[in-house]
Amino acid sequence: MTVVHVVLPGDVDDPATPSGGNHYDRRVCRGLAAAGWDVREHPVPGAWPHPGPADRSALAGVLAALPDGALVLVDGLVASAVPEVLTPQAGRLRPVVLVHMPLETAAEGRALAAAVGVVTTSEWTRRRLLGRYALDAERVRVAAPGVDPAPPTAGSTDGTRLLCVAAVTPHKGHDVLATALAAVAQLPWTCDCVGALTRDPEFVDRLRGRLAGSGLGDRVRLRGPRIGAELDAAYAEADLLVLASRAETYGMVVTEALARGVPVLGSEVGGLPEALGHAPDGSRPGLLVPPDDPAALAGALRRWRTASGCATGCDR
Repeated sequence: MTVVHVVLPGDVDDPATPSGGNHYDRRVCRGLAAAGWDVREHPVPGAWPHPGPADRSALAGVLAALPDGALVLVDGLVASAVPEVLTPQAGRLRPVVLVHMPLETAAEGRALAAAVGVVTTSEWTRRRLLGRYALDAERVRVAAPGVDPAPPTAGSTDGTRLLCVAAVTPHKGHDVLATALAAVAQLPWTCDCVGALTRDPEFVDRLRGRLAGSGLGDRVRLRGPRIGAELDAAYAEADLLVLASRAETYGMVVTEALARGVPVLGSEVGGLPEALGHAPDGSRPGLLVPPDDPAALAGALRRWRTASGCATGCDR
């Protein structure tokens, strides 16, 4: 049985901080085990990708303890932040870096250069890395996240429920969404924002203030993280997934929504169009607008609510 050591962020299983990257890491570990690999996990605590001295030391200890020639799959949030820890071990180990979100730093370039392989979650991310760093294209491969099958959802009774599934941080564009929603406040809708509220508390506080100042405090609800059955219930009540991201390497929540028959309104950025894909007839199963453009997002929301067939909720 082939052994693979997997180095993960310490919060990979923390229900208070769910993320697409953590979910993907878990799927990879389960998939490798199901395929017959001996998967040995090494969660490393730390504020990745901004580790402190103790975090770096802990990672160095984990790598030093691995046997010569070991195959090591390292989450990119860990590996790309500390090339000075990874590189000295690269000569005796076989490190592979799994890149969810490129850091686009000189440190990341050094870390990826030391790896025997790089795995990305989208073609967009692969092109981005190859365009920025002097990497052998044969060593950079894509393993798209995919999605679990799910039964179609019924949505709400009046077709007015918006859902945003993302950690509340600047790069997920909740401030853009708040501005767009204020511009369509005269229309009937509510919006549940499901995602961690602890990654950038100052941004969350500013967002709450903006919502209150726009009179949207009761209509835009910051629900905090949801996983498992609670997340399934959020999708089941949704009529439209809205993702106003400024950056996305893929967008797993897009495929989760589509698997349930929930249409998507998202930013045309990064790998998100790749996640949205096309229907068999070539059409998009949703709508993309330019990133960081509240007016475009508001216009799309207005069309969704007022277009033929959507006055009281879009047909599935």
